[in-house]
Amino acid sequence: MTGPRPVPVGLLVAAVAGTVHAAVSAYWGLGGDALLETLGERIVEQFRDARWLLLVVAAVKLGGALVPVLLARGGGLGRGWRSLCWLGAAVLVLWGGLNTVVGGLVLTGVVVPEDGYDRAAMIGHALLWDPLFLVWGLALALGLRAYGRSTR
Repeated sequence: MTGPRPVPVGLLVAAVAGTVHAAVSAYWGLGGDALLETLGERIVEQFRDARWLLLVVAAVKLGGALVPVLLARGGGLGRGWRSLCWLGAAVLVLWGGLNTVVGGLVLTGVVVPEDGYDRAAMIGHALLWDPLFLVWGLALALGLRAYGRSTR
């Protein structure tokens, strides 16, 4: 009987990044306020009476963070799951990368939004949340690549 398969480091790093994202969403969903302003005043106001929805977001993030590791560990990261994970990695890299760059351009004054901007939210997105999405996506992609090589 063989033990669990080794999991590529990239998948583990992706799991940590995604779990951090999920934990913060769950914290906010349960009523926590720390760093809430980094989401943006408009979003906070829009969901003030429906913060519980962040628990759903947290569950989706946690699933996206842990499923690749669990499947890889058991050797069950088949073609369909790998394709879905690659799609997730692409979305995370594009979303995180573009928003990190745009946020940085706004904060440095290279891009000046016509209607102004929420500084706390821009800092949160440019320096924390979107870079974390980018790290999650890049690590997931590298982990998937390593996993694919190990199964050949």
